[in-house]
Amino acid sequence: MDIPFISYALLAAAGFIAGIMNSVAGGGTFVTFPALVFTGVPSVVANASNAVALFPASFASAWAYRKDFKNFEGVSFKAMVAVSLVGGVVGALLLVYTPEQTFDSLVPWLLLAATLIFSFGPMIVPRLRTWFSIGPGTLLTIQFVVGIYGGYFGGAMGIVMLAVYSLFGLTNLNMMNATKTLMAGIINAVCLIVFVGAGKIAWPQTLTVLIGAVLGGYFGAHYARRMDPKHVRMGIIAISVIVTTVFFVRS
Repeated sequence: MDIPFISYALLAAAGFIAGIMNSVAGGGTFVTFPALVFTGVPSVVANASNAVALFPASFASAWAYRKDFKNFEGVSFKAMVAVSLVGGVVGALLLVYTPEQTFDSLVPWLLLAATLIFSFGPMIVPRLRTWFSIGPGTLLTIQFVVGIYGGYFGGAMGIVMLAVYSLFGLTNLNMMNATKTLMAGIINAVCLIVFVGAGKIAWPQTLTVLIGAVLGGYFGAHYARRMDPKHVRMGIIAISVIVTTVFFVRS
């Protein structure tokens, strides 16, 4: 199937914007997933392609944050990687075996859930921290669940991880972003294996988004400290509300 040049331009721009968003505040899926669907990619394939397209950008951002990595007290880094990998595989397999029509009906609700998490998570977490905190075992369990969610859909996955790390007692945002971007990359990387094996990737569109996202992710990670997070979040929330509304109307 021939893809119009304007579709490639839209996908490249969406990838670049998503790469910046993910390195600064998260929410890149709100841009790239709709772009793939609106350029004619079926929803399940679009979701799988989106995960594959964004995973190198996560590693690019993680590399830019490399000086901010620190070990979590009481939690093995290998254990964090392991539960993220297993969770990602489970979520990816769930997506592969979800019928297209069923996933189409779920998409607006998944986007709504991601929008609510992204919008209100940072306000709720500080209150939760005053009521309770989580230990190493709970952290690993939640990271496993996040891996499943990330493998299946992934919208606002980074925000969920930042919230969990905050409840674990971390306060260094750069350290948390470093871990978040790496774990997101690991989850999406293992999903790539599942999705490629299942033939669920639209390669021309995926590679276009991927290149844009890598450039945006590296650029965003380097210039994140110069950006006002409040302004970035407001823009992402506006985008997520519009996208969610459009998908509800389409359904």
